[in-house]
Amino acid sequence: MAVPCLFGLEGLVGDELRRMKLENVRVEDRRVFFDGDFADMARANVRLRMGERVMLLLARFPARSFEELYQGVKAIPLERFIPKEGAFPVKGYSLDSQLHSVPDCQAIAKKAAVDRLGAKYGLTWLPETGEIYQLRFSIMKDVCEVFLDTSGVSLHKRGYRAVGNEAPLHETMAAALVNLSRYRGRDFFWDPFCGSGTIVIEAALTALNRAPGLNREFAAQKWACVPADVWVQARQEAKDSEFRGEYRILGTDIDPSTLSIAIANAKKAGVAKYIDFREADATKTSLPCDSGILVCNPPYGERMLEQRSAQQLMRAFGRHLKFADGWKKYIISSEAEFEHYFGRQATKKRKLYNGRLQCNVYMYF
Repeated sequence: MAVPCLFGLEGLVGDELRRMKLENVRVEDRRVFFDGDFADMARANVRLRMGERVMLLLARFPARSFEELYQGVKAIPLERFIPKEGAFPVKGYSLDSQLHSVPDCQAIAKKAAVDRLGAKYGLTWLPETGEIYQLRFSIMKDVCEVFLDTSGVSLHKRGYRAVGNEAPLHETMAAALVNLSRYRGRDFFWDPFCGSGTIVIEAALTALNRAPGLNREFAAQKWACVPADVWVQARQEAKDSEFRGEYRILGTDIDPSTLSIAIANAKKAGVAKYIDFREADATKTSLPCDSGILVCNPPYGERMLEQRSAQQLMRAFGRHLKFADGWKKYIISSEAEFEHYFGRQATKKRKLYNGRLQCNVYMYF
């Protein structure tokens, strides 16, 4: 099985899978592989915080021509998974390969799947009126891999964020920032630019050890080939491993309308009682206590005037935190000169991608 992830999170996702006691975990660029059965697939879907989806690897073969692509897909025993009424859309991408036209590759892969299933079910026309079995392919350096997507909607969509602010952080990236900060629920946790609340909500879920996929559905839940009890078992295991406790988590923001969104999101996530939301200016408000963990995603500013405003904000924020030595700080930013504006060299830096935007996590401890 394969778990694609945001660039830079591969090692963290690999650690997550190992903590689940999953076997043969292998980390590659932008994805992590592991071996397992349907129960392991369900467990990964329900509990993964930083992966984007869980996919079954169906085949790997050379694809230097359309004929090789067609024959490679046609050889896959798709009937093991897809019933005769199943819908099987095809998506994919191609990089550094002779087959560079993605629409043509999609059409060839679809035709091969139709021909295979049509022959197996004795049908000249497949209705595709049933559940969705999303096929995904990747062609890299003339090698094609074909996957069956068990997640459906991406795992970063936990279901609690109905609306967001202008530049929301992916839930998976927010969870990664919490993970990098080593927050486990014992320290005071503060996001001074909390926006729609994603970071503090993920902090609360981490402190509770609550599975992020506990209350959402997955594509494979509707598949006849997957036993229903694997989902019941995965959710029960997740509930049994939850913690109980009192946590000190604070989210502040200067915009009251954004704070109302954050509060609504926290309620929907079921963690509102663990988070204190307050209206405050991050460059002026008093520190909530002498020590703790600060994790934030301050405004980047992608246009020139916004960049200047963001740079001034970072300068003011850095001055405000100049003597906050009791606080460990983890700040994600796409600003190349962040340390200059913040006024201090980071203890450590880690390159990550927020979507397609290259960022660094600047760590001070």
